[in-house]
Amino acid sequence: MPGEAVTLQLGHYSGCVGAHWWGLQAAALRSAPERAELRASALLRFGRGPGGTESPTPRLVALELKGTAGWGGSGGPGTTGRPRRDRAVGWERTDRAGPGPPQLPPLCVAGTAPWPITGSADVPSVRLWSDFLSVPLHPKSLYVIRQYLHDGDCGCLEAFGQGESLLQDPACVEELEDRLHFYVEECDYLQGFQVLCDLHNGFSGVGAKVTELLHDEYSRKGILTWGLTPALSAVAEPQNSFYRLMNTALGIAHLSRHSSLFCPLSLSGSLGIKPQPPVTFPYIKYDASQNYHSSAILAAALDTLTVPYRLCSSQASMMHFADSLTFSGRKVVAALAALPLPALAGSSLPDVLSAHQQDVPWKLLSSCNEQKGSCCFAQSVVLRGICQEKSSSCQGQPKSPLHSCESPEQMLQQFLHTQFPGAFRWELCVWSEFKQGLNFQAASSEVSEGREGDWGGDLALLCHPAGVESIPVLAALQSSPGLHSLLSGLCQELQEPKVRRWSSFFTAGLEQDDFQEALEELRTLAQCYESGFGADGSEDEADSD
Repeated sequence: MPGEAVTLQLGHYSGCVGAHWWGLQAAALRSAPERAELRASALLRFGRGPGGTESPTPRLVALELKGTAGWGGSGGPGTTGRPRRDRAVGWERTDRAGPGPPQLPPLCVAGTAPWPITGSADVPSVRLWSDFLSVPLHPKSLYVIRQYLHDGDCGCLEAFGQGESLLQDPACVEELEDRLHFYVEECDYLQGFQVLCDLHNGFSGVGAKVTELLHDEYSRKGILTWGLTPALSAVAEPQNSFYRLMNTALGIAHLSRHSSLFCPLSLSGSLGIKPQPPVTFPYIKYDASQNYHSSAILAAALDTLTVPYRLCSSQASMMHFADSLTFSGRKVVAALAALPLPALAGSSLPDVLSAHQQDVPWKLLSSCNEQKGSCCFAQSVVLRGICQEKSSSCQGQPKSPLHSCESPEQMLQQFLHTQFPGAFRWELCVWSEFKQGLNFQAASSEVSEGREGDWGGDLALLCHPAGVESIPVLAALQSSPGLHSLLSGLCQELQEPKVRRWSSFFTAGLEQDDFQEALEELRTLAQCYESGFGADGSEDEADSD
């Protein structure tokens, strides 16, 4: 039985991803909890709400800036009138009247249902993650940093040094530790911490100090950090682009230093100074400029990537999970996901996997170059929502080696061994479907002739006029040579002449020596991912199944 984890959300975009993620947990609770394969209490706490009813709330500490939303009685130092500790509260809405979440612009999943697509012009504006947060939060969850504004021309948290300075304030540290201790002390067995942190702004500096605090105080617990960046606009002010680049590079260096595992998550094609086009999905139509859309996709991937330490039958902790992927100093991993995994209606697992023997149909979600060839040092792969029975056509001679496997785990193991020979692997098959809860909507107009040929038929989605209820998902965390280009590329873009041009970045408290030390740390980290594979695709120090 897995233990509990405490989640920290640092920054507004992390809040957007988190709001969707907590909505997914609520959706999972509503669908046959007695047969759940994932332990809800790994992420949620179950207390008593008004009237004595059981009220699950996230085990969450969220740091936000002034101006994000009103919050009933909670905040930073000097705030009065705190609600009782045992009572869950929600956002105090100031922009609209009436209870309940607004109708939000849907993501569109390609299918064959002829129902119309609701355009974003027909729905209220979605600016803040509180606009679509669908679960109550405990009064201890939200900590509003009042020294900076969420939005505006001035007073924003825009530089790494500003974020670091915040967590050097004893009052801020005391407030954060108080909230952490509240959640930690009520855990039966604390696995560790999940940190969702904005990389592109000053929250990268906040995250650096938060993970350092966690590392010093909970050194034997897992710290899994997800560095989040929204899809980047191709048009940006030069200073803003450089500040974002500096925050990203410094954030990766510091967050990976103090975390058990660090994974950058973004739909942006690049984290460098020149943004690349966002990731495209063959069966999802989304607007990359809307944080609501891009964060929904990342939350869907995150919900599957974190399955290994939330599975009811799992004996592994977050620390063990991280250690299996980060040996030889490779603390950074890349995320990949197939959302949804292409599957014919009624297909068995060997049928689905056999259709992708030449190329795994997932997309990189970490803004790094795709590695050509089947090379990776280690990976964790989770497959969920595919029928586990063998195909009826398998009677007699098996159609493929996959069809001759006795168990679903053997099928996935055989498939991954063919795709990634020599890599240390962690495979999991979860049969409960991904109950999306993200307002995906079927869109028959998105199925072009070429795509329909690739699918060979309808999607294996439960479609009805209200949308898509569930989708099959394949997701992975990989330690691979492709991360070398991401890390070394950031170092190359931060050459000294460019840095001197934007000396204002250092007025926020960051010392030049500290910056050079972090840059050297990035270079050393990048060297860990230089390919050491031979012609057979194996690596000397990687274990094989």
